[in-house]
Amino acid sequence: MNLRDIDIAILGGGLAGGLIALALAKLRPEMRTVLIERGESFGGNHVWSFFASDVTADDAWLVEPLIAARWNGYEVCFPGHSRVLATPYRSMTSEKLDAALRAALPADALLTGADVNEAGSDFVQLAGEHTLHAGGVIDARGMAGLPHMAGGWQKFLGQMLRLEQPHGLSHPIVMDANVEQIDGYRFAYCLPFSEREVFVEDTYYSDEPGLDAAALRRRIADYAASRSWRIAEITLEETGVLPVIARGDFAAFWAQGDQSNALARAGTRAALVHPLTSYSLPDAVRFARHICCLPNLSGAALAAASYEWARAHWRRGSFYRMLTRMLFGAAEPQQRYRMLERFYRLPEPLIERFYAGRSTPADRLRILAGKPPVPIGAAIASLAGGGRPLGALG
Repeated sequence: MNLRDIDIAILGGGLAGGLIALALAKLRPEMRTVLIERGESFGGNHVWSFFASDVTADDAWLVEPLIAARWNGYEVCFPGHSRVLATPYRSMTSEKLDAALRAALPADALLTGADVNEAGSDFVQLAGEHTLHAGGVIDARGMAGLPHMAGGWQKFLGQMLRLEQPHGLSHPIVMDANVEQIDGYRFAYCLPFSEREVFVEDTYYSDEPGLDAAALRRRIADYAASRSWRIAEITLEETGVLPVIARGDFAAFWAQGDQSNALARAGTRAALVHPLTSYSLPDAVRFARHICCLPNLSGAALAAASYEWARAHWRRGSFYRMLTRMLFGAAEPQQRYRMLERFYRLPEPLIERFYAGRSTPADRLRILAGKPPVPIGAAIASLAGGGRPLGALG
């Protein structure tokens, strides 16, 4: 490939950028695509998980090569309620994403170890002053925060544990809130990848983004000990600090930055996340398919299309932002688990639609019906703009 004759350049080889590249390779093979990643491999060091109901049957082909483990259900555990749900659950890994990209795209379409100095709608300037010219550019490099937005943070540290004996889990534990409630809503998350291999994550819905990795490592070790798991080896570790959105000014968010209006955006760069769960995979899949269906993939057309898509997503997310305001603004940090405990008593199809970002009007009424699991006065105050103060996400 002549790197001065590119149809689409994608900045960032994480989940959002990688899925767009895979979708283009399959659905628009005539397009000359280049994926640019600053790391030495694609996908970073991550385990991404999702419910099978998050992805439509028409889009399943896009994630299928990336799946490293699958289960026929999952469990949640709270102090007053535990439940096993039958929704199939899946996990993908960075290694699978990297391998799929290298199998689907030619080697010269995959640039790793490449830092971007500057980018516009039709060019990318790499470190060393080398400039690539493209018909269109998509910025999927992620974002640590979301300027002009407020809310809280979902932060976590996860480790892949190889145990001396079998762990005994037959399905994932997506939330185990039977742990000490520290720094907001805290839960453990367990994925049994094999008989003696389990991924354990210590997760928090917190007011602050600071992550004490050493403390979380100790808590994972304590959690394993509480289950009588003896750790033989830790084979992987990942951390994350993700914004949880309660409110914001979308127009100001999109307009910030000198080049922001000239570039198409994807993933968290476009705030394409579930406002309450920080969950991005369903939206990354939908947006990748959307890009491939556009008749015009010029830089200007891509920028306009990504803005319209992200703006529509923002409007659809108003209900979830309202729930985030209740979680962070009305509930005391150590009592936030009560909202999730109540939620997991609701019908399973409603829960599936919630995580996929497809809640119906009836779902919304059902979620809000009855006495809230937080003080009524605090709930009303949070919805009216009062309650506990919300932190800036920028």
